Amino acid sequence: MERPAWVPQGIDISVPSVSRIYDYYLGGSHNFEVDREAARKAMEFTPGLPKIMQANRAFMRRAVRFAIGEGVTQFLDIGSGIPTFGNVHEVAHAADPDAKVVYVDHDPVAVAHSRAVLEGNDNATVVAADLRSPRQILDSPEVRDTIDLDLPVCLLLVSVLHFVEDADKPFAAVAELTDALAPGSLIAVCHAAYAGIPLPQERVAGTVGVYKDIRNPLVMRTEEEIAGFFDGSDLVEPGLVPMGRWRPECPAGEEDPYSLSGFAGVGRKA
Repeated sequence: MERPAWVPQGIDISVPSVSRIYDYYLGGSHNFEVDREAARKAMEFTPGLPKIMQANRAFMRRAVRFAIGEGVTQFLDIGSGIPTFGNVHEVAHAADPDAKVVYVDHDPVAVAHSRAVLEGNDNATVVAADLRSPRQILDSPEVRDTIDLDLPVCLLLVSVLHFVEDADKPFAAVAELTDALAPGSLIAVCHAAYAGIPLPQERVAGTVGVYKDIRNPLVMRTEEEIAGFFDGSDLVEPGLVPMGRWRPECPAGEEDPYSLSGFAGVGRKA
C-alpha cells in the first residue's frame, strides 16, 4: 500500500479510522481504501450516512454562527476531525476575524492535517488530546495561550460523544469541561440516535455493527440520555431536537429525511 507524503510517521494505514471515514462521507481526500471499505459496508445498511454527516456539519456551522451572534467568540471544538471546507475557524472568522478557535482530536492524521491547514493562522490551533481526559485538554499550552477561560467559550461536541462508551464516563468528562467554562458559555452537542433515521432499527444496527468490528463502537443513545450532557446548562430554543430542526435554514418539510436523524442542541451555562 502506497503511503502518501501527508501521513504522519507511525500511523498504521491498514486500520480504519473514524475521522478518515467521516472525511470520506464528506467527500474529502484524506482517507484510504481501508476507510472507504468500512464506510461502504456501513452504507449498505444505512445508505443515507453521507447525508447524516453533512447535516452534522451544517448544525455545527449554524451553532458557530449562533454563538458569534450571542457575542461568544472563543471556540473549543473537541473531536474536530480532519478539516474540510466550512470548518469552525472558517465560519467563525467570516463573522469575526478575531475569533479564537482550538481544535482537539486524538487522531494523528486529523491533528497533522489541521496543523497544515492552520499554519500561519494566529487565531486558530490544534491540540492532540482525548475527550476522555478533560484536564489534558484544558491544561494544554494551546488552550491556555489561545482561549481565556474567564470569558465565555463555545464548547463544540459535534458527532464525538457517540464514540465514547459509558464505561469511559462521557457524562463526567462533559461535566468537567462545562465546569471549567465561564458563565454564559455555550455547549453544542450533536449525537447519533436510532430516533429519526428513516429505516428500521434492526437495519441501522448493521451499521453500528460495522463500527464495532473496526473497534470504534458507535453508541446510540436516547433523547433522554443525550439531554444529560446538558446538565449544568439551560437549553436555548428550540431545545434538544432532531438535528436538522435546530434553527434550520430551510423550511420544515424541505429537509432531507436523514437530516432528522439523532439529536442536536445548544445549552448556555448559567
